[in-house]
Amino acid sequence: MRLRGGMFALLLGASAALGAIEPLEFTDRAQEQRYQHLLRELRCLQCQNQSLADSDANVAGGLRLEIHKQMRAGASDEQIKAFLVERYGDFVLYRPEVRRDTWLLWFGPFVILAGGGIALALHLRGRRRPAAASATDTPRDEEDW
Repeated sequence: MRLRGGMFALLLGASAALGAIEPLEFTDRAQEQRYQHLLRELRCLQCQNQSLADSDANVAGGLRLEIHKQMRAGASDEQIKAFLVERYGDFVLYRPEVRRDTWLLWFGPFVILAGGGIALALHLRGRRRPAAASATDTPRDEEDW
């Protein structure tokens, strides 16, 4: 029984050590703030609606380490973003650049909203016409039916 308890304690300790996260080292506070800002601008590839700063996914952890490594190597924010976009596509950015291939992403919702507004206005306008026409008709006697 003691052997099982000892093995359980050993496995529990080993699993805690494996799950430990080593803190990242930064040269100064400005570099740490730059790192945090980048994490908020980039999307987790697995979670999709979370930034890298918010995500607990393994993929996000790997991307955070890659960003830290590149920052330590002296890469600028634009170089880091370009690397990630080249590797994972525009999806990794919360705010992709306005280009020909992202035009629909940026302006599509406004076009859909405007189209819906026009369709609603035409529908309401069409409903008012028959009501106005029936108001101008002469009343009929009920015996004509």
